[in-house]
Amino acid sequence: MDNSLLIDHPTTQTPLSPWTAAPAAAYPSALERTGTVVLRYSLVLILGWIGLFKFTPTEAAGIQPLFTHSPLFAWIYEVLSVRAVSNLVGGVEIMVAMLIALRPAAPRLSYFGSLGAAIIFLTTISFLFTTPGAFGVVDGLWVPSGTGSFLIKDLTLLGAALYTAAEARRVLR
Repeated sequence: MDNSLLIDHPTTQTPLSPWTAAPAAAYPSALERTGTVVLRYSLVLILGWIGLFKFTPTEAAGIQPLFTHSPLFAWIYEVLSVRAVSNLVGGVEIMVAMLIALRPAAPRLSYFGSLGAAIIFLTTISFLFTTPGAFGVVDGLWVPSGTGSFLIKDLTLLGAALYTAAEARRVLR
């Protein structure tokens, strides 16, 4: 190895990128770049798809119990109809998906879209604790059941949203 591409570090020597003076470890591998793209655009697909589904009567009725049992959102049906609430939620989800998708052209907008997704998933995760029957005991083990089985995936989606927000923010620096 060419020693001119090494920098001194208290415990190790770190290879430099041949194109800059930054450590090579600061540059993501092809695997990390591919994983990031798959993560970001699967998040876009999921949010967009679920957002579109919110415009159907089936999904409008399906989310009503989640909002009705939530202390944060129970009031909303006094102001808006079941369909209007679902359409509003769907519109927000689609908008957030579009913002996240803009990462190559507008990382700042993508950053805010990812933060919006994190808020969406924090909200849906809160429904795990407010919706009756979201957890049950099966063979002596407390597990997500019914609605909880559907909502538990949002923990992973929250992680994806936080990661894509961090990645877009890193590009802004």
